[in-house]
Amino acid sequence: MNLLRLLTLSSMALLGPSPALAAETLDLSSTVAEPLTWGPCPSALDPALECTTLAVPLDYRNPGGRAIDVAVSRIRAENPALRRGVLFTNPGGPGASGLDLPALIRPLLPQEVRDRYDVIGIDPRGVGRSTPVSCGLSAEEASEALVPLMQPGGFGPTAAFMRGVAERCTHVSSDLLPHMTTANTARDFDRVRAALGEERLSYLGWSYGTYLGAVYASLFPDRTDRVVLDSAVHPGWVWREQFRSWKLAGDPDFGQGPLLQPRFRDFAVWAAARDAELGFGATPEAVRSTYFALLRQATARPVRTSLGYVADGEWFRELTFAFLYGDDTFPAIVTLWSEVRAGVDQPPPAPLPPGPVPVDNSTASALAILCGDVAWPRPVEQYRLELAFDTLAFPMFGELGSNVWPCAFWATTPTEPLVELSAEGPRNVLIVQGLRDPATPYVGGIAMRQKLGRRASLLTVDQGGHAIYVFTANACVTEAVTAHLVSDALAPDGFCPAGDAPTARASDPAAARAREELRRRQQRLER
Repeated sequence: MNLLRLLTLSSMALLGPSPALAAETLDLSSTVAEPLTWGPCPSALDPALECTTLAVPLDYRNPGGRAIDVAVSRIRAENPALRRGVLFTNPGGPGASGLDLPALIRPLLPQEVRDRYDVIGIDPRGVGRSTPVSCGLSAEEASEALVPLMQPGGFGPTAAFMRGVAERCTHVSSDLLPHMTTANTARDFDRVRAALGEERLSYLGWSYGTYLGAVYASLFPDRTDRVVLDSAVHPGWVWREQFRSWKLAGDPDFGQGPLLQPRFRDFAVWAAARDAELGFGATPEAVRSTYFALLRQATARPVRTSLGYVADGEWFRELTFAFLYGDDTFPAIVTLWSEVRAGVDQPPPAPLPPGPVPVDNSTASALAILCGDVAWPRPVEQYRLELAFDTLAFPMFGELGSNVWPCAFWATTPTEPLVELSAEGPRNVLIVQGLRDPATPYVGGIAMRQKLGRRASLLTVDQGGHAIYVFTANACVTEAVTAHLVSDALAPDGFCPAGDAPTARASDPAAARAREELRRRQQRLER
């Protein structure tokens, strides 16, 4: 969300939050009749990971009506004598499964955190092993529905495709869609907290998970202990403007100030320093020129890559952007560019075996949230004009996120206003924000900090990429976030320098493998 962030600071506030629905109109009771029964998890990532399900109301306005399942996992605190409580986690998305997350981050969490917390993972409502949402899409349709790339024939066929996606979502999941919202997900989290027998929860969320965490902390301020929001979305960009901000990740001229720093230059500097090996250009400007040359080449002659995608011009642009999420994924850009330059198709990947979750679930559940939280603009011509402007003004990534989405044709309207993020509550929220994040811009962290007021502090990190704590080995960030999670005080606004500086766990092979798997899953689920 970093690219789109930069659109313009003024336009980003177009979709500001509306007043929250009065809490007394909903069932926000923390009483849960049945205790949780734990057992084995579907995956075998970590023998310490155990799983359960909890029934929650589909519609909190009718708590005695239909119930749906929410899948929950945990890894218990390693030192019961030091146990502080429960640490809820969310990997982002929306539409990302969090059930395996405690196992994935366990090798990366400092021992002080592992000793003190039961780490909780959740498949949010509609996702994965929870009662799943589907639109009846194929895997290929799902990938094109969530990343609104131009269909063959131009904008008209693209709008028709997106309209068809919206209609199919309604046809398949009309009973679920109106209730798949961030606010209801936060209410589910509180039901889980109560079922665990905890008075308060701590929270660690990345990307979309920062908005979910902020909504929870606003609905239930006195039920929070320590809260970490890593790579925060802009609370005034929910949701159209958040995705339009991606265009800003690559523009070399727009955003030279501290709030607006393009991410692509990090890769360009990295590649230029390796020109003898890569041949993409000896200067950042030359690398940028190579990008446009390869974009034209992919448009004229798409290439099946070893990354699992046929890289036409649309997917060349999208994949280059996706692999800006971390410095550790720069080599994937090299693979993409090299294979497009060679113009030789790679063997197709083996098809994935069918699983228990609908193949389009990640896309369907993401659309349910994005289109259900807030009404999107309806005039199709508005999307055409915004796309034309962004493509012209930001030629590198301007098309990404600016095209028409299924949300323009969504059949249901929001069941309640957006939750107003609140500065009322304990001072216990730490926001971690990179200066050159391609998915959630730094200005989003500033806006989140302003919205939460005295409750929050902002840790600014001179780093590129998306998601920092445990995703990178930045020692300064690790120390600051860990101190926040294990103490009762909130440090003032602070700053961390760049770096994958070695830490005590950075050279651990298990940590390296876990970090690679985290990044791989993040890119697959958020793209």
